[in-house]
Amino acid sequence: MSLTAALIWTLLVVAGGSLEGAETSARPPVPGPMAGCCEGDVMFLVDSSGSVSSYEFDKVKTFLGELLHPYTIGSKDVQVSVLHVSTQPIPEFLFSEYTTNAELQLALKEMKQPRGDTNTGQAVTWAHDHGFQDRAGSRPGVPRVLVWVTDGMSSESVTGPMTALRDDGVVVLIVSTGQGNFVEFSTAVSPPTDKHLYFVDVDDLKLIEDDLRNAITDVIRTRRLSAVDITSHSARLIWPDMLSSPSDFYVLQYSPVSTQQQQAFTLQLNSGDTSALLTGLSPGTKYHATLIPESNYEHIQSLSVQFTTLQEAVSPTQLLISDSKPSSFRVSWAPLLPDSVQEFQVLFGPLPSGEAQSITVSHNQNSTVLQNLQSSTSYLVTVIAQYHSGQQRALSAKACTQDEPEELRLMPISPGMLRVDWDEAPGPVKGYKVRCRWLTSTSVPQPAHPTVHHSLPSAARTSLFKGPESDSVVQVCVSAMYEESPAHRRCRTTRLHPGSLALVLGSHHPS
Repeated sequence: MSLTAALIWTLLVVAGGSLEGAETSARPPVPGPMAGCCEGDVMFLVDSSGSVSSYEFDKVKTFLGELLHPYTIGSKDVQVSVLHVSTQPIPEFLFSEYTTNAELQLALKEMKQPRGDTNTGQAVTWAHDHGFQDRAGSRPGVPRVLVWVTDGMSSESVTGPMTALRDDGVVVLIVSTGQGNFVEFSTAVSPPTDKHLYFVDVDDLKLIEDDLRNAITDVIRTRRLSAVDITSHSARLIWPDMLSSPSDFYVLQYSPVSTQQQQAFTLQLNSGDTSALLTGLSPGTKYHATLIPESNYEHIQSLSVQFTTLQEAVSPTQLLISDSKPSSFRVSWAPLLPDSVQEFQVLFGPLPSGEAQSITVSHNQNSTVLQNLQSSTSYLVTVIAQYHSGQQRALSAKACTQDEPEELRLMPISPGMLRVDWDEAPGPVKGYKVRCRWLTSTSVPQPAHPTVHHSLPSAARTSLFKGPESDSVVQVCVSAMYEESPAHRRCRTTRLHPGSLALVLGSHHPS
């Protein structure tokens, strides 16, 4: 470990494992009711599958109602649609179904959870092919937003379908009430990530209500030319369809606002275009853009907007711990900047003051699995980016490994008497077969105590066996029997000492 890395680790441990993250700015809540403030189509992609409990689903319903309460709902204001993620996409209601906020609130309260599988990719594809179409009530030319509310679990990738939505000008926001795959979320969400991606416990959804409403309002506010998907080097401009003839066209002009930068750019766009992606922009720079509709039939007012590109990205700014197990967990960070970063160093050690270990990760990798960890233990994890310029940036998070599972338990209850307890096996179990073998120190069955077999019903969770009262070794295997599947077998070996508790020598799961 380098001296700098060791110093960073020491300071973090002394500080109690405090986290350093990307800067966030508090924004005032949007006042309500916001009569006539906005015009846009907002779809909520709600994870309603079996991975979401009824309690969590009800919490999300309440959150959506409170989030949308200030908006004016109608064909000339804000339209809302809800699409359920399940085995198949299930639309709760389309954009044109409700024209008042009172009707919308009642519909949200009466939503039922369909459950099923978490096929999010299919639902996003449905939103692209059907949900954001004229036949579903979506209006051409108005800003469109997809808000994905998920518990973080999905049985399929959403990257491709989300990219198709964004390419069509839909702004994607994500609310995760679970861990989730940060790398996949950051790829799917529309930039900037820190304003459009939220990780929050389902009981704390109220904490993000104002920020999420602000993010939605920034897109659908009645401002005919809008800048969305703003990054350090690009931005997308969207506007309503204003030209009717194929011979008409738009002239888009944009340039930095600063008088020290006089370079201006001009694009000519077709009459049917409603968005344009501006690339090659300078980081941290304010731009002014003007859209001029050119028509031979009528005079149409030009539209203008100002926007500021993001500062040059640094890494890491976000750190995620996932896939926690008794002896390992995965560490992921973002963004990935392979051209700027030389390598990443990951430091980890048990809290409160355990010795830190270090591994080095390639500059083009933003995830690694830390292994050989202690079970049920809190760890402080620090990711340090070493830049080619010599600068460093560190980000830390706390993580915890899970408890060791103990599916099969052996306990002597008197000299020569052994009690065996086990956990319920998965699936439709017909019954259990329990085998007990008393062994010598050389793992040979004792002649005076032959192998004993018990056949028990599916509700059984315990069995008793009689063996020698002397110091001995016993091996117990519990097999769950199924109608059409192979048996699920769990074994454990224990040394029994007269008058004392068992000393577990080991456990295994033979196939």
